[in-house]
Amino acid sequence: MKSVFILADKAWVGSNLLYKWQKNLGNYIAVAGQDNTVKIFDRHGHKWTELNLPGRCVGMDWDRDGDILAVIAAKSSSIFLWDASVNKTSQIDSGMRDQMSFILWSKTSPLLAVGTAKGNLLIYNQQTSRKIPVLGKHTKKITCGCWSSQNVLALGSDDNTLSISNHEGDTIRQTTLRGEPAEICFSVMKTDERSSQGESTVSVSVEKRILMLFSVNDPENRIELTFQRHYGNIVSYRWYGDGYILIGFSFGYFVVISTHIREIGHELYQTQNHKDSLNSVAISPVLNMAASCGDNSIKIQELSELKNVSNIVRLDDETKGLDQLSWTDDGQLLAVSTQKGMLHVFLTKLPILGDSFGTRLAYLTSLLEVTVSNQVDGEKPVAIQVDVEPTFIAVGPYHVAVGMNNRAWFYALLDQKPGFNKLKDIEYLGTIASMCLNSDYAAALFEGKVQLHMIEGQDQEEKKQMKLFPDDDRKGRILCHALTADFLYYGTDLGNVVCVLVEDWETVSSYSHSVGVRKVFPDLNGTRLVFIDDKNGGFLLSPANATDSCFELPNFSPTITGVLWDNWHADRGVFVAYDDDKVYTYALHKTTIYGPRVVLVGSTALLYSQKPLLLHNGELTCQTASGKTSDVAMSTHSFLKNSTSTIAESPPELSKQLTHALMLKRFHEACDLCKSAGTDTDWAELGKACLVHMEVELAIQVYRMSGNVGMVLSLQGIQGIEDMSLLAGHLAMFLGEYNLAQDQYLSSSCPVAALEMRRDLLHWDSALMLAKRLAEDQIPFISKEYAVHLEFIGDYVNALAHYEKGMTHDNKFQEHDETCQAGVARMSIRMGDIRRGAAQATQHPSRVLKKECGAILESMKQYSEAAQLYEKGQYYDKAALVYIRCKNWAKVGELLPHVSSPKIYLQYAKAKEADGKYKDAARAYESAKDWDNVIRVLLDQLNNPEDAVRIVRETQSIDGAKMVARFFLRLNDYGSAIHFLVLSQCNDEAFQLAQQHGQMEVYADIIGSEATQEDYQSIALYFEAEKKHLHAGRFFQKCGQYSRALKHFLKCPNTDDNLAVEMAIETVGQAKDNSLTNQLIDYLMGESDGMPKDAKYLFRLYMALQQYREAARTAIIIAREEQCAGNYRNAHDLLFSMYTELQAQKIKIPAEMATNLMILHSYLLVKIHVKRGDHLKGARMLIRVSNNISKFPAHVVPILTSAVIECHRAGLKNSAFSFAAMLMRPEYRNDIDQKYRKKIEAMVRRPDTAELEEETTPCPFCGFQLPQNELLCISCKNNLPYCIATGRHMLKEDWSVCPHCEFPALYSQLILLLETETVCPMCSETLSIKQVKKISDCSTYLQTDELDQ
Repeated sequence: MKSVFILADKAWVGSNLLYKWQKNLGNYIAVAGQDNTVKIFDRHGHKWTELNLPGRCVGMDWDRDGDILAVIAAKSSSIFLWDASVNKTSQIDSGMRDQMSFILWSKTSPLLAVGTAKGNLLIYNQQTSRKIPVLGKHTKKITCGCWSSQNVLALGSDDNTLSISNHEGDTIRQTTLRGEPAEICFSVMKTDERSSQGESTVSVSVEKRILMLFSVNDPENRIELTFQRHYGNIVSYRWYGDGYILIGFSFGYFVVISTHIREIGHELYQTQNHKDSLNSVAISPVLNMAASCGDNSIKIQELSELKNVSNIVRLDDETKGLDQLSWTDDGQLLAVSTQKGMLHVFLTKLPILGDSFGTRLAYLTSLLEVTVSNQVDGEKPVAIQVDVEPTFIAVGPYHVAVGMNNRAWFYALLDQKPGFNKLKDIEYLGTIASMCLNSDYAAALFEGKVQLHMIEGQDQEEKKQMKLFPDDDRKGRILCHALTADFLYYGTDLGNVVCVLVEDWETVSSYSHSVGVRKVFPDLNGTRLVFIDDKNGGFLLSPANATDSCFELPNFSPTITGVLWDNWHADRGVFVAYDDDKVYTYALHKTTIYGPRVVLVGSTALLYSQKPLLLHNGELTCQTASGKTSDVAMSTHSFLKNSTSTIAESPPELSKQLTHALMLKRFHEACDLCKSAGTDTDWAELGKACLVHMEVELAIQVYRMSGNVGMVLSLQGIQGIEDMSLLAGHLAMFLGEYNLAQDQYLSSSCPVAALEMRRDLLHWDSALMLAKRLAEDQIPFISKEYAVHLEFIGDYVNALAHYEKGMTHDNKFQEHDETCQAGVARMSIRMGDIRRGAAQATQHPSRVLKKECGAILESMKQYSEAAQLYEKGQYYDKAALVYIRCKNWAKVGELLPHVSSPKIYLQYAKAKEADGKYKDAARAYESAKDWDNVIRVLLDQLNNPEDAVRIVRETQSIDGAKMVARFFLRLNDYGSAIHFLVLSQCNDEAFQLAQQHGQMEVYADIIGSEATQEDYQSIALYFEAEKKHLHAGRFFQKCGQYSRALKHFLKCPNTDDNLAVEMAIETVGQAKDNSLTNQLIDYLMGESDGMPKDAKYLFRLYMALQQYREAARTAIIIAREEQCAGNYRNAHDLLFSMYTELQAQKIKIPAEMATNLMILHSYLLVKIHVKRGDHLKGARMLIRVSNNISKFPAHVVPILTSAVIECHRAGLKNSAFSFAAMLMRPEYRNDIDQKYRKKIEAMVRRPDTAELEEETTPCPFCGFQLPQNELLCISCKNNLPYCIATGRHMLKEDWSVCPHCEFPALYSQLILLLETETVCPMCSETLSIKQVKKISDCSTYLQTDELDQ
């Protein structure tokens, strides 16, 4: 931080100074001491004017634009106004009688607030000269205050109150404080959501101990912040950023807090900046800096990172200490007053102005000082004191120019001291936008024109040595220009980039761009130039070379503001483009196999507010805001550091450095990198880059070092080729860029190289097209090669065409033609032209071709042709196999003498087997000595286990024996399997097999049709030991020990109960022993275990004892009991199950059982039909049930009532009457439901005997017509089978049965019923329409002996 000037005055000695910077511009500073004057100085410390006052100055303030300074003085009621623009002082009478104490301009309007020692207020509008006096605003002296940006005025007074007024002076709020207020500020408290209320928070320091915050709208709801005692008093505080406050304390502490409601009360940062005391703090939002002064030093910190102290200034002369700090609005100057009465002004921010020419730099180091340096050449820096604060700087090889507005001052640079010499100053015709110099000329751009003139010329020659560009206004406005040693470049808003030769001022070249050109940056020689257009695109232009047109720069950031070319002699094609944050390195590759191109190498981050001035070998020199230069090492040139240091880099870092080095064409550095720690990949990258840049010599060295012999030999072969296109073609081919290589070859002096390359690559399509243009005699050979390729990928149509094209018909190429003929033969067969193909193959001398064509034909299932070709080619084994496949046994017979392989016999046998000629197959297998297959065929196909057994015995084949056993096992014929094992004396296996398969009984059967009772007994004992009661019982039964058998059966657990009980019944049936019978009956009746078993077992017992009448009777009795209890469904199901059981045993069914089942079924049908709404069918079934009402004793009245209702509904009035009359009997009458009683009585009193005639249908036995529901034919006296869906008798032509229970049903009626029902009405199994089939021949169902009449 540089001291700009120091102000001192005898009159100020020992007093605290009052001073204020001019707002906005900061061009003036007004200072007042103890004397009765205010002195005004400019920003360079020159005294500008002085205001004489009647008394000591007590307050002053600049208005919002910095135009007017208002001053109040002791012993005066006037306000003094000094206008900076005209340097005039005026005076306004306030009209107040008491002493002025406070003065402040509004932030947003021309309002001036003045407070007095007695608490009165005056608001003066400078625009309208209106004064608003407000008396008694406070009761004591007004000491401090602040305007908000909404023109609200807050004032603090010694009466310990704070008032808030509007711009008319009316009090909006007033609040009482705990002590004296100081430093009032308006701001916005930090909140989660952005509020639009403006500056609604007031902060005030109370008693120098408390910082109080409250809302303008709610002053009673305050936040009072107190701080630690050892900080001392609050000296001063400042708001900044998003609701943060920085506070300075008298004991040197410096604290930052946030006003966010969640963070309030927490110190975000705290430090003791000064050891003993702190006098003042200041903030510059522009610089984002904070300053504090205390003891005798100033500290400057960054607000974004408060720990970073960017500057410390010690003022050792100021023994009494410092006083107040103040910054200009633009942050350039910082003033500090001292207790001695002096004012120091420091430079904190400079405008970043600088320029470079070659390696020479000129840059602003103070407001009025320009430094010229040339670090690269080691020249000493020269500081030039200039007359004005410049707005631009230009430097040439021997001159520096600075200037502002339309004037420029020129200085010559000298070797002797002081190092410079002021030449002259020139006024131009407009405000200078920019200026460039070379050794002799200056070029200034102003108002769309460029003026070019000599720097050191005599005045009279000046006219001759000056020219304006453009010479014609129609050529557009110039937006930018640049000067090199020989050329002037400029860009216009019409998009022209013009190059002028400085010597004769003639235009050398002009390039037209589509949009306006904003900036031009030529390199040192002026041979290349980068320009930026109005659309923020960057382009590289070579004005001298018309063939290299304009390249657009890749990934060009739209924020880029400038470009610098590298000044290092070897890096002619490297330049950087920069914006505020980053520097992007670009490289021009002039000679590559792809042609000229520009690549983005990488980017480097820039620190805040650095402006690049010079690039030299990867070092970027930047100018900073403090007026110094700093060097930035480009990240893209990091490999340069590496070459000098010996530290090994990490592999990813190394490969990144290598990439950068290659993009910058620094091949030797890249080579060094690879030598130091390069992997194979890195060497390959380096080699590839050498090839791309056509550096053949270097590439040979690289590939030699990396051990790639093939590449070295290839490159040595093309070394020394002068035709660049041919060389580029070869290199592109080596890199695999075949299309590019072809283009380069074709544009070279040796276009045939393209054809050779395509042939070597097997790119036949391209090769054929090139051959038509370049070498027609090669077409047949390429066609043949192409055909081979097409055949391989299966494109047979085109392959055939190319084989045909490949024929030369020239004896010199006989072998080639034969290959083509063979191809034609193969392709013809593939295409389906078998006769042509086979004929060609037969004529062709090659045996191999016959084999190939045979294989193709075989795959196409053309077996006879295939076999003939194989035979002609003497491939007898193959021929025999194919003849076998096409079952040409005669041919196979002919060929068998030539056949050597047992495989063929085997194939023959297999073929015979596949053909179904198993005996021949077995014989052939025997010839092939394949015994296992012989046995397999005998067992699986010929079903000849005897022969199989014979062969097993002869050959002692264990596999054969197992096969025979498996054969029987496969048939689930464990008997035979065990039998065979027993026969083969494999008794252990037989016993194991029996054990494994639970086949003990089978085993018993095998060893024993001649097995003794002892054998059975031992098996039974085996099961008894295993606790397998069921099996033990079974074998005890077999060996006649019935009582033991019964004991085991009765021991069986309940899961096997059914089977065990049935076996028990069978045992008792066999034993015919009354004691055993009684024992079982006790078990079934539940007398032994208290759990009666199902009555059906009793029924079964009778069946087993062949007491069929008792069995049927038992069933009927059980059903009758259920029926009487009203469980009609149970009774029905029981009778149904007994019925099916008897039927299965082919025992006649007792008539009583059949009749009961029919009546119960009719009863169940009633519900189904009534539910479906078919009342007639329901009524008919109810008539049948009611005629047998004695079978339903539990529900007589409900059934008769239903019969009356349903008959009445169905129009069977007479039947309804007869059942109604039955209900009127005294034993039933009282039980009738009240709902129906009166109706039924009415029916009986007034009988209606109308009756619907019942339809008649033929008897299925004799065809006699009888009523639908009649089940006894009066003609043939047969009981008629009934339909389970309707209860009607069956009809021959409408017959079907339930697939589950086989009860008959009328097909049409069952289908109708299944539209709403899903189960069979008889057996209740799930049934769908699809399962019901109509039966045309029902004679098997019409056997009359089913029932026991």
